[in-house]
Parts: sequence; structure tokens; C-alpha cells
Amino acid sequence: MGAQEASDLNTDSFMVMIIVMLKVNVAQAKAKLSEYLASAAGGETVVICNRNVPVAELRAIPQAARKPRPVGLAKGQFRVPPRFFDPLPDDLVAAFRGRP
Repeated sequence: MGAQEASDLNTDSFMVMIIVMLKVNVAQAKAKLSEYLASAAGGETVVICNRNVPVAELRAIPQAARKPRPVGLAKGQFRVPPRFFDPLPDDLVAAFRGRP
């Protein structure tokens, strides 16, 4: 490698992606499913084999970013009537509590 090539390598940015893949047989997958699910959730791919022949792949499903819901989305769209805060009738309270 010449001096110019070495210089180009030092100034360029490289992105390296390491893909981890586990190969397991069906019996192993049954015995350690939760362990393999955790691995898949962590970004690994688990290949499930039947008699050492790959038949399925277990990997994480990309999750959409969850944003907190803003407060007050329905502001002004409805009004809580004052009777909402009145005590419930005794027969309705009894029904909620499983009493006749």
C-alpha cells in the first residue's frame, strides 16, 4: 500500500456492521426459547435448523419510536356534566360489587 492509499484510509470514514447469527437445532430452540428471544431482541439473528438444515429465522421486529401522548388533545370538545360527580344509586353500586 502506497503513502497516498494509506492517507486516503486515514481520512475516510468507514462504517462497519457486525452481524451476529446463532444457529440452533429445534431441540435447543425449545429448551432455551426465552434466551434466544432475548438475543433476538438485542439485535442478534437466531437461525433455527431441523437436522442442521436452516428452516426459520428468529429476529427482532423493528419497533416504532413511542412518543408520549400530549395532554389536552380533546380540550373544548366535550364537557363533563355536574351530575357526573353525584353518588351512584345504591342498586348500581351493589351490581358493581356483585350483590343482588
